[in-house]
Amino acid sequence: MSAIVLLIVLFVCLAMGVPIAISLGLASITTILLFADQSLLSLSQRFFNTMQIYPLLAVPFFILAATFMTTGGVAKRMIAFANALVGHFRGGLAMSAVLACAFFAAVSGSSPATVVAVGGVMIGGMVSSGYTPRFTAGVICSAGTLGILIPPSIVLVIYGAVTESSIGNLFIAGLLPGVLLTIVMMATVAVIARRQNLPRQPKVGFRQMLRTGREAFWGLLLLVIILGGIYAGVFTPTEAAAVAAVYAFVVAVFVYGDIKLAAVPEVLTESAKVTSMLMFIIANAYLFAFVLTTEQIPQLASEWIVDMGLPPWGFLLVLNALLLVAGNFMEPTSVILILTPIVFPIATEMGIDPIHLGIIMVINMEMGLITPPVGLNLFVTAGVSGMSMERVIQASLPWLGVLLAVLLVITYVPAISLIVPRWLGLI
Repeated sequence: MSAIVLLIVLFVCLAMGVPIAISLGLASITTILLFADQSLLSLSQRFFNTMQIYPLLAVPFFILAATFMTTGGVAKRMIAFANALVGHFRGGLAMSAVLACAFFAAVSGSSPATVVAVGGVMIGGMVSSGYTPRFTAGVICSAGTLGILIPPSIVLVIYGAVTESSIGNLFIAGLLPGVLLTIVMMATVAVIARRQNLPRQPKVGFRQMLRTGREAFWGLLLLVIILGGIYAGVFTPTEAAAVAAVYAFVVAVFVYGDIKLAAVPEVLTESAKVTSMLMFIIANAYLFAFVLTTEQIPQLASEWIVDMGLPPWGFLLVLNALLLVAGNFMEPTSVILILTPIVFPIATEMGIDPIHLGIIMVINMEMGLITPPVGLNLFVTAGVSGMSMERVIQASLPWLGVLLAVLLVITYVPAISLIVPRWLGLI
């Protein structure tokens, strides 16, 4: 009964338009008052204890690093390098947009930031070069989802904190799926380019390619520093986030000079706003997870599903369907925080690797970013492109098929997610 009340209060609040963080908190408090023996004091203590969870310290630092990188001209340099690499192919400007999104994802960890940074530069250029606005918006909106898969991903950090999985291993596991999805998207562009006879850019010389690569080098080096530092034992994943923030500050202010020292307080304020909003959601979600555990809801759900006799592949199919539906109505962080405490015990009971599970959940969340009614990338793309929401949704829908195909492959071929961590001897 407590589980039913908990979920009813949550979904009624969401249906009424109550912010997700407050909905989670109200559902938790209502359930505790009606069914649990614990006092509200225990909830308040749990709420504030959330702020002391060590892995979550990485979140504000990665947000700060992303803000420095987004505010500066890092994206333009990455776009120029991507265009130098693949722009001369038919449809090369669209390919370079996908590749630039992958590059920028490696320094931002955020899909909306990737859409803003790359789309703000590429959309106008692609349209003026002969690409239709619809095709352009679809490419940018879908490729921007790479921001939560390619490390450093804030969503992976949160999943790691909730499940107590190694964030460093999750980062490494996200590399190959991220590269695979990038290649599949570029291949899709190539097929469409042949059919529609899309334009190609003039081929640049080797010297210019080196020059653009050198200019983009300092931004791309961030991923090497984060992953290299973690696995060389120089710092932990949480410390890597702090290093990333300092490095992004140095690059944006002193190396590239895109941000003046006088503008740094404005960048700090912007990142603080995003951090406060996200941490408030996380704290309420941990409260929700605490109530779930107290009422033994995950254990009951686990026993029920195991008793159904579903094989692991059947459970993964049901899980994907559940995540796809949830992604339509909530943003990725909220879905991870709400559903992970329920599905994680079931998955481990069935022998599904926690790292593999995390990658599956993140790719589902990528699809949620480009599906209505609350797909965040849809709103951001509409704002950047000046197109209506209806047209952006129409432009993005065909790309759902690409994401779905990659999701199914990664779901049922776990080696894609796990081969690199295993090769490095991490799992």
